[in-house]
Amino acid sequence: MARDGVAVDPVVAAAVVAHAGGERVNVAALCRDRGISRKTFYKFVRRFQAEGLAGLFPRSRRPHRCPAATPAVTEDAIVRARKELADTGWDNGAISIMWRLTDAGELKLVPSRATIHRVLVRRGMVVPAPRKRPTKTRWRRFTRPRANELWQIDGFEVALADASIAVVIQIVDDHSRLDLCCHACRSENGQDVWAAFTAAAASYGLPAQVLTDNGGAFSGARRGWVSPFEANLRQVGVDPITATPAHPQTCGKNERAHGTAERWLARQATPTDLVELQALLDRYRVGYNTRRHQALHMLTPQQVYDLATMTGPAFAPRPAPLTITHPTVSIHGSIGVDHTEIGLGRRHAGATATAFRSGDEVTIFVAGALARTLTIDRTRRYQAQRRSPVVSPMS
Repeated sequence: MARDGVAVDPVVAAAVVAHAGGERVNVAALCRDRGISRKTFYKFVRRFQAEGLAGLFPRSRRPHRCPAATPAVTEDAIVRARKELADTGWDNGAISIMWRLTDAGELKLVPSRATIHRVLVRRGMVVPAPRKRPTKTRWRRFTRPRANELWQIDGFEVALADASIAVVIQIVDDHSRLDLCCHACRSENGQDVWAAFTAAAASYGLPAQVLTDNGGAFSGARRGWVSPFEANLRQVGVDPITATPAHPQTCGKNERAHGTAERWLARQATPTDLVELQALLDRYRVGYNTRRHQALHMLTPQQVYDLATMTGPAFAPRPAPLTITHPTVSIHGSIGVDHTEIGLGRRHAGATATAFRSGDEVTIFVAGALARTLTIDRTRRYQAQRRSPVVSPMS
């Protein structure tokens, strides 16, 4: 039986051509034998007269109108948003596009994630990927329940304009994924790692724990020694922990943050030195921390951090607010902290110290090494160093 959208059989096609050419055809008998109606037969006659042989081929059953179709204006906005996100280095999947359209407010009705994905596929902007084989183990998200309970710190490399390699020390809060610090330096060394940590602590307070990989600048626990970074953390009440060797999933949030930062930097002008790289990183942190995050239920990292319950150092908690300063050691070997003068020794003259103060409790580091810990004596302006008692020689 010949139907609309189905090819006409040869007998019916020959009869249609003959009838259109003026020959006599017993239409009733033909239709009875071929199982079609006369209405269908004459429909093909009209098509043949109007279109020739093309009228005997199947036609699309697609409706002439589709009121529920995504408007062209909306599709153009989706494509434009995709391109803008890609050009600026940000994630540009369907969810990111949906949030960008929502924030922009240019559409009265923002399409769903599924609709945006279908538009991208239809416009050839998505390359289909083969389905991955499901893992045998049950997947479980690893997230600390409170902000500042765990920080993850690691570094990644960035190429400068002169082909030299710089390193970015990045610190991420495990609970909120807030980018706490991006510190540009020449290499992954203990002094710059400590500088990045103190910069983050000055803005966000001290964490309870710090998670690192087993790089020499971070930890020596698995090599039988204690790194200066681990020692410094313990001095201010922070517990350092390390990931299992060859198991980067433990520091997964930091690795994911590296990828986002690297893609963003790849879309910017290549920095010529560390100053320009640091300026780019400062811009990136503002943009990243105020963008909605898929893993945070459409909230930004800054919003999650601000709404979260805060915690502090894992042991020896300091009840008073934390203040971090970076005074220069005078030629007499002392620094000023909270209207007092603290002696460190002339050997440190001219160096930059890092002073952690919580109330009257002060811990001071010079060049990444512990220089002094004390409780300020408010009855004295000058806090002298303790000297070993002089023992008289035996007679």
